[in-house]
Amino acid sequence: MNAVSLLRVDTTPGSLQPALRECVARAVRRYLSDVDAQPSEGLHELVLREVEIPLLHEVMNCYGGNQSKAAAALGINRATLRKKLQQYGLA
Repeated sequence: MNAVSLLRVDTTPGSLQPALRECVARAVRRYLSDVDAQPSEGLHELVLREVEIPLLHEVMNCYGGNQSKAAAALGINRATLRKKLQQYGLA
């Protein structure tokens, strides 16, 4: 699966999986509603962390823990991937 396919809505009959962008937008709207549109500072960092952790986890699982393949799929350097995995306690 490439990055472009992650941004498309799956139009297979019976499939209701929305695009990644819409999932994030819906989650942010819900978060802002839950905090009455007054989130603490750092919303950008919060959203990036909440998206990045499962992204890294799933990509690492997809490639059987192979950091070189996972880094290539993510489009980042392997050293950057290692740093992020350690940062989030995924290493």
